[in-house]
Amino acid sequence: MQMIRMFKPSSRATRVGVALATAVALAGLALPAVAQEAIPALKPARESWAFAGPLGHFDREQLQRGFKVYKEVCSACHSLHRLAFRNLSERGGPEFTEGQVKGLAASYTVPDFDDKGQPVDRPGRPADYFPLVFPNDDAARVANNGAVPPDMSLLAKARGVKSGFPWFITDVVTQYQEQGPDYIHALITNGYLDEAKAEKPPEGFTVPPGLHYNKVFPAHSIAMAKPLADGQVEYTDGAPQTVDQYTKDVASFLAWTADPTLEQRKENGFRVLIFLIVLSVLLYYTKKKIWADAH
Repeated sequence: MQMIRMFKPSSRATRVGVALATAVALAGLALPAVAQEAIPALKPARESWAFAGPLGHFDREQLQRGFKVYKEVCSACHSLHRLAFRNLSERGGPEFTEGQVKGLAASYTVPDFDDKGQPVDRPGRPADYFPLVFPNDDAARVANNGAVPPDMSLLAKARGVKSGFPWFITDVVTQYQEQGPDYIHALITNGYLDEAKAEKPPEGFTVPPGLHYNKVFPAHSIAMAKPLADGQVEYTDGAPQTVDQYTKDVASFLAWTADPTLEQRKENGFRVLIFLIVLSVLLYYTKKKIWADAH
C-alpha cells in the first residue's frame, strides 16, 4: 500500500497530464484546418480605377451604376447603415438629384417613434440612414446559414491584401490605395469555381456544408454564393452588362461609401502641395537676399 501510494500521481500532475492530452487531441483535430489554411489565396490583380492616384476622381455614371447593383443584388443581405440617403446627392458622390433621393428614401421603411414614444415604421427621409437589412446578428445568422453578412459602408477600406516588404515602399511612392476595390472585384470575378469548366476545390480541401470555395477569400470557404451573372442587372447607359463590369461598378461605389470626401481631400492636398512649392521658392530667394552680404 505504501508503494502504491508512493507512485500515485498528485492532483497537480493529473491536471497537467489531462491538459497535455487535451492539447494533443486538439492539435490533432486542428491539423486538417491548418492544412486547408496553408493553401495560399489568389492575389487580386491591380485594376485601373478612375479614382486612383493623386489626381483621381470618381466617375459619376459608374457610381450610379454601382449603387444600382448594390440595391438590386447586394442589399438583399448587406446593409449600408453608415450612409445617409442625402449623401447620394452630395458633391463628390453619385450626385443624384434631390428628387431622386427623396423618392429613394421614401421607398424604404425606417423605424421611428410616434408622439407617445411608441415604435412605428414610416417612409424614409433624405436625412435618414439606410436601415439595417436584419434587426440583429442572430436574425442574420438564421437567414444566412450561420453567417453574418458584413455591412458594406466601409467594406472597401476594411478589405484588401497587404503588399508586404519591400513592395509597400513602391505603394507609398505610387500612392496605391485601391487594395479594397481590387479585392472585391477579384473575389467575385476570379474567386469562385467555374462550373462550366467543372472546376473543383484542391485535392484534400473539404468545403463545409452550406459554404462555397473561393480562391481569393483567405479561408477559401465563404458563405456567400456567387452573387452576379451576366445580364443580371439592366444598364440604360450602354455600359456592358457583364460580371466584370458589375463588380467594377459596385467596387467603385463602395470605395466612395468608405471615403466620400476623397475628391475634396485630393484637391486640398494638391493645393497644399502647390502652396508649399511656392513657399519654398520664396524662402530660398528671401534667404539669398538677406544673407547676400555674408557671402
